[in-house]
Amino acid sequence: MISTGLHSARDPWHHGVVPKSKDRDFFVTARRVVEQAIGEQMDGKPLEKEPPKNEAAVALSKLGAAKGGKARAAKLNATRRKEIAKKAAKARWED
Repeated sequence: MISTGLHSARDPWHHGVVPKSKDRDFFVTARRVVEQAIGEQMDGKPLEKEPPKNEAAVALSKLGAAKGGKARAAKLNATRRKEIAKKAAKARWED
């Protein structure tokens, strides 16, 4: 394995980011990629389409998401906001 000798957090070969997937099998994933590229299943059947989303539920979700961050920010006092900011900065710059 190639390594740059840097700390693992800064080593580009060992970045620790592994995509989360239901399918851990490489061949299942590769087949899905090929099927998406050609627009049909390997045996000639059309691809299965995702069921449509409930538009009312989507609208409610967007409404809640828009309110959530603002409502949380309004509840926090200056001291607590400062603590959260320090913790975030420490996490970003920590080795």
